[in-house]
Amino acid sequence: MSLEKNIDAAIDAALVSRIVGCVVLVNQGGKEVYARTAGLADREANRQLERNAIFRLASVTKPIVATAALKMMEAGLLGLDDPVSKYLPYFTPASPDGVVRPITIRQLLSHTAGLSYETTPSDVAPGMSGPYITLEENLRRLAKAPLVFAPGTGWAYGTSIDVVGGVLAAINGSSLEAAVRRYAADPVGMADWGFTPTDPTRVTANYHNGDLPAPSIVPPVLISPDNSPWDTDRIFRADAPQSGGGGSCGTADDAMKMLEVYNGGSFLKPASVEEAFTNQIGNLPRREGDAGKRFTVLGAIIDDPEAARSPCPVGTLDWGGAWGHNWIIDRTNRLSIVVCTNVAPEGCNGPFREDIRDAVYAAL
Repeated sequence: MSLEKNIDAAIDAALVSRIVGCVVLVNQGGKEVYARTAGLADREANRQLERNAIFRLASVTKPIVATAALKMMEAGLLGLDDPVSKYLPYFTPASPDGVVRPITIRQLLSHTAGLSYETTPSDVAPGMSGPYITLEENLRRLAKAPLVFAPGTGWAYGTSIDVVGGVLAAINGSSLEAAVRRYAADPVGMADWGFTPTDPTRVTANYHNGDLPAPSIVPPVLISPDNSPWDTDRIFRADAPQSGGGGSCGTADDAMKMLEVYNGGSFLKPASVEEAFTNQIGNLPRREGDAGKRFTVLGAIIDDPEAARSPCPVGTLDWGGAWGHNWIIDRTNRLSIVVCTNVAPEGCNGPFREDIRDAVYAAL
């Protein structure tokens, strides 16, 4: 079947039973080769999903902030191997043995700094929940908790990019949003990206499928599979600390513009793009479900497609966002894929992710 028929079939099979609404975009060679908007933005209000729908991006925020960091690196404003304390003197958390060791920007971007979502203190906002305080106060509280391992000695997914966000804000002398807009979002045309929605009426409702037979409406606070709370209304609160790891919102087109920076675009220098596609963690162990993948400053990178059970070639980057999104950058085939849904966790790490991916690659 053709690319269009393959993806349409995958979407149609998931609508209603697993997916309430989605926007799926595929670019190849810098040109859009597939785009479909399907389902509902708000099932209870019977509001159709539009292509310009604004989604809570969750961890899709991370590569956007990382892109701004790389652009600021090109401008000579920071170095990947700079210690974070150069910019945030108070951010000096101790290793488990009580010794304070330097944490670099590179370690933060690659999640080897020793910060973990599982051990985030209850008085810290990890991005999708937590107290309404300033970003600096949030990071000061985070700095008081010990790391789960000495920097550079392990890999753990956590609040590292929130700390990078604090660095970018400090360098720019502004909010994190202003820094990212200046160095990444505005220049590449991410018109609706931000930490509060440009148009609240375009924000989708969010749903949770979990073990339920069909997606259910998310309550004001959803308890996630790892028992952390996710606050649905947080995206409307300008007083939330701007989380570089999971607090922003935007459209599927905003996300695609960010991906295309790395797939033939000219926004970043070739050396910066290569840095973004370099394994930053060596052979450090990752989670069982991450077999066949290492990690860069943007996301996971496939180094063993068979172990990863993926049709994507070696060197392909992917990641997602817990509210229901996933993305792929495949430079070998010049493919960029964005899948934004309003169902968690299905759209992020459920079968729908593989359904769309496999539909695309079956048509190559």
